[in-house]
Amino acid sequence: MIRKNVYTGTPWERSVAYCRAKRVETLIFVSGTVAIDAAGSVIGAGDLYVQTKYAIEKIENALRELGAELRHVVRTRTFVTDISQFEQFARAHREAFEGIDPVATCVEVKALVAPELLVEIEVDAVLVPDAPDY
Repeated sequence: MIRKNVYTGTPWERSVAYCRAKRVETLIFVSGTVAIDAAGSVIGAGDLYVQTKYAIEKIENALRELGAELRHVVRTRTFVTDISQFEQFARAHREAFEGIDPVATCVEVKALVAPELLVEIEVDAVLVPDAPDY
């Protein structure tokens, strides 16, 4: 049975007891991902579009470590702190997932783990070997 975890080394992984992403056979789950770089700095403070793009790039990197790509994503769940800025999120999501068209949820939340963060995204993917692109 294939079972693999991806860790990034952030202090939160240890203190909360979680991993960035997990693959079990053909299923891949990526934890809630925010626009914080490896040094712990927020990327794109005040800019939902930039934060969304950065979070999706981090998700893509985790997927690659597990042998998958964005095209394997079947579901996205997004949490934003200001739904009135939805179009900024939607533009970045569309740029990454147009043609893949995963099922998607976007909800407004009161706050994320740091006040500068505007968006958190998690994804589920299915890796089907030898399947045509979809």
